[in-house]
Amino acid sequence: MADGTTGRTLILLRHAKAVDPDPYPTDLERPLSPRGRRDAAAAGDWLREQGLLPDLVVCSTAVRTRETLDGLHLDKHDKHDKHGGHGGHGGHGGHGGHGGHGGHGKTVPVVFEHRVYLGPAHDTLDLLQNSPDVATLLLIGHNPTLSMLSDLLDPDALPDEGLATSGIAVHTVTGPWRDLETAPLRAHHTARG
Repeated sequence: MADGTTGRTLILLRHAKAVDPDPYPTDLERPLSPRGRRDAAAAGDWLREQGLLPDLVVCSTAVRTRETLDGLHLDKHDKHDKHGGHGGHGGHGGHGGHGGHGGHGKTVPVVFEHRVYLGPAHDTLDLLQNSPDVATLLLIGHNPTLSMLSDLLDPDALPDEGLATSGIAVHTVTGPWRDLETAPLRAHHTARG
């Protein structure tokens, strides 16, 4: 839980590389490609190296975002973690479902939110503004929504092409989530495994 004087961190993560859509009945059902699985693991490694372990994950309901979340291995402990223990992966509830991934000795709550799949950026911003009061929130979603959201928060900070697959944008949020309108881009990274 964050207090009014503590800064917050918003991590935007575009899902890792998915397979071609041809054999799948709907876009929601597309899984990650082998490269995508490697890139998701690399994204998790980068987040741990940066000390960016979330207190809450909000994830699109699409298969490729769920598999990206699984690939982050938030339950892995880095060498700085002295607590041991390990969180588990919870259920894959549909709209608004909850699960859990462990990180740094605790279970990280996960909300699977279909609105993240649907976009657009302003609706996703509204979703963030109604988030619980946590210090670090990880949002796993899709383009163009995530790149547009990053640009809303800090115009022209990302490269023109926006977030690539497994692209990460880290924004510093200076007030409560409900007041989120602007947030400087603190870091940008594209994970490749």
